[in-house]
Amino acid sequence: KNSAKAMEKELVTCSLQEKEKTAIDRSQIFQIPQRKDLETKVIVVLGKAGMGKSILIQKICQDWSNGEFSQFEFVFWFDCKQISLPEKQFSLKELLLECFVKPQEGSKEIFEYILQNPDKVLLIFDGFKGLHDHENFPHCSAGQPEKDLCSIKELLSGLIQKKILNGCTLLFTVRPKDKLYQYGSKVDKTIEIVGFSPQQRELYIMKYFEESPYCDNALKLIKECEYLFSHCYSPVMCRFVCFLCETVLEMGEKSLPSTLTEVFLKFFQQKIMFMQTDVTTTQNQESLATLARVAWCLGEKRQSAMKSDCIPSQEVKEFALKYGFFLPFAFPRHSDSEEEEYGSTFSDFVIQNFLCALHLLLAEELKDKNLTKYLSFLSKKKKPYNWLDLMPRFLAGLIFLQDNPYFCSLSNEDAKQSTKKQKTLLKYIRRLQISTLCPERLLELLCCVYETQNNYLLQHVALRLEPDLSFLGIVLTPPDVHVLHSVLKRSKKEFSLDLRNSSIDMQGLQVLVSLRNVTSFRASLSDTVRLWKSLEQTKDYELLKASTEKFVLDPFKAKTMKDISDLSNLVEMQEMMTNCVQEASGYTSYEIPAIRNLRKLEFALGPACGLQGLLKLVKILAAFPSLQHLDLDALSENGIGDEGAKSLSEVFPTLTSLETLNLSQNKITDLGAENLATALPSLSSLKTLSLYNNSICDFGAENLAKVLPAMTSLRVLDVQYNKITDVGAQQLTDSLRKCPHIKNLVMWNPTIPYGVLEHLHQLDSRISV
Repeated sequence: KNSAKAMEKELVTCSLQEKEKTAIDRSQIFQIPQRKDLETKVIVVLGKAGMGKSILIQKICQDWSNGEFSQFEFVFWFDCKQISLPEKQFSLKELLLECFVKPQEGSKEIFEYILQNPDKVLLIFDGFKGLHDHENFPHCSAGQPEKDLCSIKELLSGLIQKKILNGCTLLFTVRPKDKLYQYGSKVDKTIEIVGFSPQQRELYIMKYFEESPYCDNALKLIKECEYLFSHCYSPVMCRFVCFLCETVLEMGEKSLPSTLTEVFLKFFQQKIMFMQTDVTTTQNQESLATLARVAWCLGEKRQSAMKSDCIPSQEVKEFALKYGFFLPFAFPRHSDSEEEEYGSTFSDFVIQNFLCALHLLLAEELKDKNLTKYLSFLSKKKKPYNWLDLMPRFLAGLIFLQDNPYFCSLSNEDAKQSTKKQKTLLKYIRRLQISTLCPERLLELLCCVYETQNNYLLQHVALRLEPDLSFLGIVLTPPDVHVLHSVLKRSKKEFSLDLRNSSIDMQGLQVLVSLRNVTSFRASLSDTVRLWKSLEQTKDYELLKASTEKFVLDPFKAKTMKDISDLSNLVEMQEMMTNCVQEASGYTSYEIPAIRNLRKLEFALGPACGLQGLLKLVKILAAFPSLQHLDLDALSENGIGDEGAKSLSEVFPTLTSLETLNLSQNKITDLGAENLATALPSLSSLKTLSLYNNSICDFGAENLAKVLPAMTSLRVLDVQYNKITDVGAQQLTDSLRKCPHIKNLVMWNPTIPYGVLEHLHQLDSRISV
C-alpha cells in the first residue's frame, strides 16, 4: 500500500498539465538534464493515431544512419504489432540479434559488447499498446538475458525496471490513452506530437499537389470546407483529404463532402467500385462485409493486426491487399529452421474505424436498438471499443447516409431498415439527459451529431447545452473546435467556457471567443496573452477589447514558475491595452477586467521553486486591486521562509482589499514573524491570518501580540503547531484583552502545557483549545 501511495504522489507531481510545454527540435529528444548517465532513460512519445509517431521514428533511424545521435552505437526498432503475440517468448539476445537483425558472424561478441555498454544502445518500441489488460506489470526474472525466455511484456518490464540492460535508452511511442500509467514515475521525458498548424496544413497540401494540374484549385477547395481543413491537422487525415480532393477535381466536381463519414464513403467507393461489373460489385460487397467483421473482432481486442492464416478466406485477404486496406508483415522467427510466419495489419487506423462502424450497421445479428450502446455517451466505464475513437462518429454518420448513392454501392441494405435505424438514433438522443454528460462524453455527442448533419438533431443538442460548459483538461482538437463552434452558434443561450488545459490552438481559441453568445471564458494564460498580442499586431482592436472583457481569471492557482511568468505577462498587457484602447476609442486608461476582478490567488509551487516564485509574484501583486484571498499554503509546502515573508510584507500597504492571508507551512521563524508584524497593520481589510505549522517561537509571538490591537479588521488568528511556549501564549492572551474585534485565536502548540492552554481558555473563551 505504501508503495502504491508513493507512486500516486509521484504521478501527481509528474502530471503532464503541470509541466511546461515547449516545442523541441528532433536533436533534443534524447537530452535529459540532471539525469544519471548510468541509469536507463525512458522517453515516451505521445500522439493520437495518425499523428506521425512512426514517421518520426523512421526519421530518427535515418538521422542516426547518417551520423546524428552519435551517442548510440546500436539502434533497434521494433514494431509492437510484430512482437506482441502473447504465445511468443524471446530471450533478449534473440530479440536483438536473431529475430530481425542477424549478424553474419560474431553475434555472441556483439551481444557481450551490448551488455557491457548499455549506454550506447537505443531500443525503440513503436506502437506500444500499454497494459490495459493487466492489473500489474508482469515481473521479469531474466537472470541470463542471453538464454532466459520471456514474453515481450516481461522483457519490457525488465527493461523499464532496470533489471535488464540497465543504462540503455528506451523510446516508446504510444497513444495518449495507452500511457504507461503503472510506470509514470520512471518516464524521464514525455514528448507529444500535436499535429500540423494551419500553416503546415497548407504546406502539406501544396506539396501533395505540387506537380498536379489541380495545384491552384486544390488548396482553395479544401480550405472552403472548414471542417475537412480542420481535420488536416492530422497528417493521415490530411493525406486522405488530399486524395479525395484529387478524385473530386478529376471528376469535374465543384465541392468536397461536408463530413468525415462522407469522405470515407467516397474513398471506399472510389477504391473498390470504379469501373466494375455487377458480378464483381456483389463479390466486393460480400468481401467488404467480411473484412468489416474482421475489423470489429480485432478492434474489440484493441488490435489492428492478425496472423494471415486467421483471415476468413483467401478471397478476402486478396481483396484487402489489392485495395490497400491490409498491409502484410513477417513475424519474428526464433531460428532459421522455423517456418516463416506472416501477418496482416490494417493499413490505417481510420480505415479500421470506418469498417467497424460499417460492420455494426450491416451485421444481421445486431438489432437496431442495440446500435446506440456503441455510441457510449452514458457509459462511465471504458469499453474495449473506446480504442476505436472515430467509430461512434462514423456509425452516427452512416445511419443518416444510408440513402447516399456511395453507401448503396457498398451495401445492399434495405431502405426501410435505414429509416428504422435513424428513428432509433433520434429517439435515443432525444431521451439523453445532455446536462448530466461529463465533458468528454458531451464532446463525443456533439461530434457524432455533427456527422449526421441532421438539422433537427443539431438544433436539439444546441438548445439543451448548459450555460456553463467546462472542457477543463479535455483535449480540444481543431475538428472538435469546429464542431463546438457550429453547435454553439445555433443556440440563443449565453455561454461561459472553461478551456484550460484543453491544448486548444490560438486559432481555435479566437474562433470560440469571437462568438457573440460566448460571454465569458477561461483559458490558459499563455494562450490568452498570445491571442491578444496577435490581435494587437493585426490591429483587430474590436475583438481584442471584446475578448479581454470576456476573459475570467478568478480564482487563479499558480502551480509552476510558468504560471507566475504568465501572470506577469498579463499584467504587462495593461500598458499595451491602454495604448490600443486609446487609439481605438479615445480612453486614456484601461484595466483588463480579469486583473481588476481577481479576488483569490493560490500559490502552490512547492519547496523547489516556492521562494523564487514568490519573489517574482510580489512584484505584481499591487496590480490586483480586488485581491481578497492570498493562499500560500500548499500540500507540498512552498517553504518561502523568512526571506519570502519579508518580501511579502513590503507590499502589504498596496493590498488594501486583502481579507484572508494564509501563510501556513512555510518555514517562517521569529525573524519572518517580526517582519510580518511590522507591516500587518497596513492590511486594513484583513480578517483572517493563518501562520499554522511554521517555526515561530516566543519572540515572534511577542511581536505579533504587540500589533494585534492595531489590526482592527482582524477576526481570526491561527498560530497553532508552531514552537510557542506558555510565555508566548500568555503575551498573546494579554494582547487579546485589548482586541474586542478578534473572534478566535487558535494557538494550540505541542510546546504549551495543556493545563496552561486550558487556563487561558477559561480566562478568554475566544482562545481555542
